Amino acid sequence: MNLSPAAWARILPFLLFLGLLALRGAMADLGWLDARWIYALNLLLVGGLLAWSWRSFGELHRQNRPQGREALWSVLVGLLVFVAWIQLDAPWMQIGEPTAAFVPLQADGRLDWALIAVRWLGAVALVPVMEELFWRSFVMRWLEHPQFEAVPPQRVTLKPVVLSTFAFMLVHPLWLAAIVAGAAYAALYVRTGRLWNAVIAHAVTNGALGVWVVATGHWQFW
Repeated sequence: MNLSPAAWARILPFLLFLGLLALRGAMADLGWLDARWIYALNLLLVGGLLAWSWRSFGELHRQNRPQGREALWSVLVGLLVFVAWIQLDAPWMQIGEPTAAFVPLQADGRLDWALIAVRWLGAVALVPVMEELFWRSFVMRWLEHPQFEAVPPQRVTLKPVVLSTFAFMLVHPLWLAAIVAGAAYAALYVRTGRLWNAVIAHAVTNGALGVWVVATGHWQFW
């Protein structure tokens, strides 16, 4: 399989993120240092890789940002996905356990606000860009045609949407919630033709989820 530089620009940040996630899980199991701070490396390394390749992400350039009602719809979709995410958590709706649970508490049980800030910032500013570039911009369009850059999102058919959403589900323990989220973000992208709409919705979902998790202590959602 001969992939273009544009494809690799979307793939490598995602693979690096997964590698750091696996490292955090391994360090936690072995008791090395405080594995939670590995998450900060995502901001530096994955964020740096995205910044390095930013020129190749034309669909995220300023002229392609949504305006007005379109942006509001993205926010609304993001909030609806958040509500679905915290409701769809019955045991039969889960596959496995998180690779590396994140509980930002100090030894005395107090909240560690530095860890919370790092985790929340990554979830809102990094993950939505990285994942939408990989799952929707690349995988979904590549399944439509290997020359994915030439595929307008509005021309993506149902099969690639379903397959990419299924793959998205496989990397999230809450499989049914992930299907709802993946389908919602894909629908925004296909309907509007703007990846920013999917990114905004994804960021709103993650941001609201982070606030709710900290407020309620339901750390299993992080």
